[in-house]
Amino acid sequence: MNFIDNFFAKYSQEQIIKWFKQICVAEAISCFLLYCIAMVWKRYDSEGLLPTVFIIIIGNIHGLFFTGYLLLLIPARKIYTWDDEDTVFALLSAFFPFATIWVDKKLAQFNREE
Repeated sequence: MNFIDNFFAKYSQEQIIKWFKQICVAEAISCFLLYCIAMVWKRYDSEGLLPTVFIIIIGNIHGLFFTGYLLLLIPARKIYTWDDEDTVFALLSAFFPFATIWVDKKLAQFNREE
């Protein structure tokens, strides 16, 4: 974790917040494309090459955004001063479809009501 802290130390808090909010939305959009379009298309055209290529590309993009979300979660915890419960909730939100949008809208605020 020290490596991740050192890596993000050269960026401003505003830049990290901007990246975190963007990655939350991007992860949710890629999840939608993967689950609702690519997998349904693959189900209806299981023999076609195009749905297979599309699901591979969207799957890789989603994996990239998922990893980026998990990496940006560490500096976001320090910026937003999350306690352990909030951090675990944000971590688990990465594994549920579209839950990162909720993290972006509700948990990633400075003046949250407790």
